[in-house]
Amino acid sequence: MLNMFTHKNVITRFAPSPTGFLHVGGMRTALFNYLFAKQHGGKFILRIEDTDKERSKKEYEEDILAGLSWLSLSYDEIYRQSERGEIYQKHLAKMLLEGMAYEAEDNSDGTGKVIRFKNPNEKIAFEDVIRGNIEFDTTELGDFVIAKDMHTPLYHLAVVVDDFEMGVTHIIRGEDHISNTPRQILIQRALHAPLPIYAHIPLILASDKSKLSKRHGAVSVNEYRKEGYLPEALINFLALLGWNPGTEKEIFTLVELIKEFNIEKVQKGGAVFNTEKLDWINKEHLKKISPKDLEVRVAEALNVQDSIMVEKITPIILERINKINDIKKMATEGEWTYFFEAPRIDEAKLAWKDSTPEAAKKHLAEIANLLESADFSSADSIKRAVWDYAEKEGRGAVLWPFRYTLSGREKSPDPFTIASILGKEETLERLRTASAKLSQ
Repeated sequence: MLNMFTHKNVITRFAPSPTGFLHVGGMRTALFNYLFAKQHGGKFILRIEDTDKERSKKEYEEDILAGLSWLSLSYDEIYRQSERGEIYQKHLAKMLLEGMAYEAEDNSDGTGKVIRFKNPNEKIAFEDVIRGNIEFDTTELGDFVIAKDMHTPLYHLAVVVDDFEMGVTHIIRGEDHISNTPRQILIQRALHAPLPIYAHIPLILASDKSKLSKRHGAVSVNEYRKEGYLPEALINFLALLGWNPGTEKEIFTLVELIKEFNIEKVQKGGAVFNTEKLDWINKEHLKKISPKDLEVRVAEALNVQDSIMVEKITPIILERINKINDIKKMATEGEWTYFFEAPRIDEAKLAWKDSTPEAAKKHLAEIANLLESADFSSADSIKRAVWDYAEKEGRGAVLWPFRYTLSGREKSPDPFTIASILGKEETLERLRTASAKLSQ
């Protein structure tokens, strides 16, 4: 295996084109470059490849910068290819002078001229960190175009010149770039540039093993922010797409990833994007947030000021969500409101299955009597006060009207938990109100 550490000063780069919003595939590439550079005390460069003037837009560049900032992937230097025209011209002129490139008719439409690379028709071989030895016969490439004119370099030339000028030592990118590598190595040789170390990472696949795309739900990285995912959770999830530490550990902080990431352990096969796994990882990171910070987020999501109630319900909410925006979604569906105001009760739903309204009324009255002297300090103490009666009369027949009375919903936390949060006075008030409705 090739020695990844022959370079004293490691320099990696993330080189997105601002022709669209930054998606998870690009962000994972940025993450792997960042992790590798930081764990070796190296430099991580951001290079905006904006030479396509028609498709490049400032809003896309801002989206890239916002995504990196949100995920705390700080870069040491930033460059824009649109600002590096003179550098490309210098190298292009040198190649023309040395006979490594020449002006030729543009075969695509027969008009105008382009600058072509003079292909020596060599066999190219390079060692890929992930895929091992890769060979190409470049004869079939012919004399390929490297610039439209002296002022308009094309992708392969600009990339090689930039990597050379910036001292990039390790190129970590998607496997779809493997086919670009032979052209770029030929240009490197023409420029007398050193050969970087390559690591081509697997593509991210949808659940059906096709390439991940918008039709599978792939969206801009910043859309995950809007959906309420935590940045540390998305970083954690992306790191595990194609890599694992070789242990059972799955939850990592960015600091831990810098320490444990190993580019040589990246798999060759495609990595499947699993939203359920992302949700699980996000929930695990939610559990790591301090209670006070979570309470602030819950209060904002519910738009409420009752700090005492928010403190009580936050642990319950945390059990039932995967991401912060789930709180808002559930609130719009009527969840959580019963903690702040008495629900509207449908008397027809108070009786359990084959039970009767008369039985429900009896059970509610007896529960109220039992809770009059009950300890409301915990859900367990409330449960102890009611449980023997529920066991005797039938748990469903007793506990269903109890829970429905408190929440007004067919699905909610158990009645003991709700009662402990509402407190004795409010719980008894709701039980008596429901019992009165059944009397009517």
